[in-house]
Amino acid sequence: MSKIAIVTGGAKGIGYGSTKRLLDDGATVVMFDLDEAGLAQANKDFASYGDRISGIKVDISSDAQVKTAIESVGKKYGHINYLVNCAGIQTYGTAVETSEETWDKTFNVNVKSMYLTAKYAIPFMRIAKGGSIVNISSVQSLANQKGVVAYAASKGAINSLTRAIAIDHAAEQIRCNAILPASVDTPMLRASARAFSTGKSEDEILKEWGSSHPIGRMASIHEIGELVGFLCSDKASFITGSSYVIDGGLMTQVPVILPE
Repeated sequence: MSKIAIVTGGAKGIGYGSTKRLLDDGATVVMFDLDEAGLAQANKDFASYGDRISGIKVDISSDAQVKTAIESVGKKYGHINYLVNCAGIQTYGTAVETSEETWDKTFNVNVKSMYLTAKYAIPFMRIAKGGSIVNISSVQSLANQKGVVAYAASKGAINSLTRAIAIDHAAEQIRCNAILPASVDTPMLRASARAFSTGKSEDEILKEWGSSHPIGRMASIHEIGELVGFLCSDKASFITGSSYVIDGGLMTQVPVILPE
């Protein structure tokens, strides 16, 4: 029987990479995304997977929309096995600069959405006698750049939410883990590169950002998708409540450089 997966933000970025990995593993994947054009393109890209791929336009910060979308998936297939929460936004500003509106939007999209998807997916995982939830967090939940107060706080909240869900549902064989990437070549990161452009090209900026990682580059969406696929699989059946750093060595280094 095919595993049934929901991937939020599935039409782009890490969600796209996760969707492809799960499809390659034989799962049936339903992408949730607010971008209708992105969903249409992703459905076209994945057309070779036949009826194992579909998409639903969903505002993941809306209780009513998330409930309706997840219940439609659960009722169609009878159960849900995997929930991969990739959707998120990047916001900038210090505590002084960040408006209440920006703070609330950041938490609604990055954190509230994961609570909502878990709330409505877990009952369908119980029908399947178990399941796996994977939440995309960030290394900025552990250490921060300047000027990302709302974003960093939201990512720290994801780590705590992940642990709470894991311990609450471990006895039901419903696992929950977080992935903490460093820089990943996604449309969102490229938008940030354009926003911070100072005459350099988008690719030049991304190359500079990638060079800050000891491995010498940023990650691809498919490299993150590989870890998503593993954590969803039965190979990870004893893993829950964990946070996996996937950062090309970024968090292992200190900024002090010894002379040659």
